[in-house]
Amino acid sequence: MDKSIIQLVDELPTDNITIKVLKAIDFVVPNNWNNLVGFDNSVRTITGETDPKVIQKIRDRAVSLYHDPQNNYQFVVKLYQTIDKADAAMGTAALANKVAEKINFLSFMGNITPKADLTQTIDLVLKIAVEIIAFCKLNGIPQPNPQTFATSLANNYQDAALMRMVALVCLDGILPLGPDFLIKIQETISGTNASIITDNPVFLSVNSAIPGNNPADKLGFISQGFSSVQGWMNGLVAKTGITPQSISKSLGNFIQLADDNLDFVAAFLDQTTNYYEHTGIQTVARSLILKAHALVKEEIKQDAPKATPNAAGNGTSASFAVGATVEVWDEDDEDWYEATIKQIKGKEYFVHYTGYGSSDDSWIDEDDIRIRNHEAADKNGFAVGQKVKCWDDDEEEWYSAIIQEIRKGQYFIRYVDYDSSYDEWVDADDIV
Repeated sequence: MDKSIIQLVDELPTDNITIKVLKAIDFVVPNNWNNLVGFDNSVRTITGETDPKVIQKIRDRAVSLYHDPQNNYQFVVKLYQTIDKADAAMGTAALANKVAEKINFLSFMGNITPKADLTQTIDLVLKIAVEIIAFCKLNGIPQPNPQTFATSLANNYQDAALMRMVALVCLDGILPLGPDFLIKIQETISGTNASIITDNPVFLSVNSAIPGNNPADKLGFISQGFSSVQGWMNGLVAKTGITPQSISKSLGNFIQLADDNLDFVAAFLDQTTNYYEHTGIQTVARSLILKAHALVKEEIKQDAPKATPNAAGNGTSASFAVGATVEVWDEDDEDWYEATIKQIKGKEYFVHYTGYGSSDDSWIDEDDIRIRNHEAADKNGFAVGQKVKCWDDDEEEWYSAIIQEIRKGQYFIRYVDYDSSYDEWVDADDIV
């Protein structure tokens, strides 16, 4: 299973080289970024809610929203993760190139690795393209629109999203390419053979997400994306006066730099940091929490909380009584059979199967019993609150789950005895 947004936010580091680097460049936009980690802590900080029950509702709704593919939250997180992993690989190549320039014995490496300036340029323009796509996906804009993004960047970007763009300017622009990085990038894009960009590993890693029916269309989007944010980047540099030296000096206050060649340092940071993924997860979490909070507030206002498993399907002993008609799971046949409860001892139930002789009567664990609400069932025979069995290919085992929500033939389930971080959307074919 992919990690839930709760796991991703809970696992964000509080102190590593990525955090040190981000804190070092915080001077460019002071007090705009707080390394917000821990999902429940994020809920409290972003929404101001302190009631544990409300926080739990927001948490549950956020998990549901995150795993719903129509909302694109998972897609955006994977996009940020992908660009950072590819960036790290190219950072290694650029670093090797710089080492080759400095050490004659290793000069052969310069012949087999990309030139750092070209690598850095491609990396930066692709990160901008990814940011535009992610922004539009998170904000429900069907077609990625560079100009809409540029307007929001100038007027509305804040917190982790703003820090990500500032880091892009500092670490992928000014530090490796110098104060005239915008001119260098423009010249590189216009003077570079298109195949060099389309064959680049970073491009290949995100190619499927970039709009366009062919490489030329995709390159057009990338170029348009860069052009749309040039004004904001230029304005940021002019307003703050940031230089390669000021960035390097601030970095030196947080991490020990072993080399004073700034392009060498930039390649090293590409290899060792994942600021796009880190701040990207924080941005997705903020968007998700705000949406979940709004939905939960509306539910509370209307006094209509999200449907939860009812007594007919939650599998608790209160649901069952002697004489009740139930369905019993048979793992050998991988199916449910109708039965009547004859005796109860704790969480064990002695049942008689409908249509079978008394020789088949048996004691059944509570986990393998359910009461089914046929009237509320959809066309596939499932209903909210119903207990089902879900097969796990990795564990090769059936797990009990409760249907929490049904939407367009898909089912959002919570596994019995597991917390909400394992909740997921499944198809009808995946459950019984």
